[in-house]
Amino acid sequence: MDDLKNKNVLITGGAGFIGSALVRELLNEGANVVVYDNFLRGSMLNLKDVADKIMVIKGDILDENFVNVLKENNIEYVFNYAANPYIPECYDYPHQFLDVNTKGTLNVMLCCKETGVKRILHCSSSEVYGTCKQAPMDEHHPTLPHSTYAVSKLAADRICFTLFHEQNIPIIILRQFNCYGPRETHPYIIPELITQLSQTNELRLGNIEARRDFTYVEDSARASVSLIKYPEAVGETFNVGNGKDWSVKELAEMISKFFGHDSIKIEVEKKRLRPLDVEKLQSNYFKLHNLTGWKPLVGIEEGLKKTINYFKENNHKWVWEFTPGLKNHVRRA
Repeated sequence: MDDLKNKNVLITGGAGFIGSALVRELLNEGANVVVYDNFLRGSMLNLKDVADKIMVIKGDILDENFVNVLKENNIEYVFNYAANPYIPECYDYPHQFLDVNTKGTLNVMLCCKETGVKRILHCSSSEVYGTCKQAPMDEHHPTLPHSTYAVSKLAADRICFTLFHEQNIPIIILRQFNCYGPRETHPYIIPELITQLSQTNELRLGNIEARRDFTYVEDSARASVSLIKYPEAVGETFNVGNGKDWSVKELAEMISKFFGHDSIKIEVEKKRLRPLDVEKLQSNYFKLHNLTGWKPLVGIEEGLKKTINYFKENNHKWVWEFTPGLKNHVRRA
């Protein structure tokens, strides 16, 4: 098992939601952290408390000169978290999702090969599986993506698998089930529920019966850092999740209690329904646990409370509602 202390580590998408949690986890490990982000979705607000401890470089994973960033900073480990992640946008911008999520991943991996990066962790998604056929879902579950986003992530996932076998690029594939917590960069279901329930007990939602497996963001970051330390993880695929699933309706009822509502009313709006939705995702993370000992530590109610507190402390706003505000210490690649 590797020690990351004083190692040079780069995170693509490091100013994003999970990426910024990874930054903090790696700093706790004593790593030298470089954040590489195009700041279209990520924000310096996510890094303001650690900005003086890291290097931040503005760039895109599609850029040809990404290889120079790796060379100039002697990068030894890479976490590839840069992506277009927000599913509702993929219906209008399918080309962009395939370019960034698939071609961008290919570019990252080939640049890592050229510079001799020791190990790469690629963040894939549970969306590659489609609706759960057998619960809990292990890494051998069939893949049947239900959106352009999911197709782009599956293509990147399989590119990583193939590059390991064809070219011996030391890649680990992590399939992340739904993640939540402070610093979310898109209006996913938990931020949406918190925002609505902070104002009223009458909700306007889409598919309230859809079930998802939610992992608190700090638990997810801890899983990623644990995995990249193990040489045995290279060439393998690992699920990261809680092992339990909740419906949107159940989440709404839980969150409503934190705002003092005795009951809730839900109106299902057709415009919020997805053309082809995943009805259920529930992870089996035993493979990850067996290698690293990882397991989720933050329960759903504790995690929701932490997320709500963050929302309240930030004037009832989320990161995407603020201007990113790049600062002087962000340099261009």
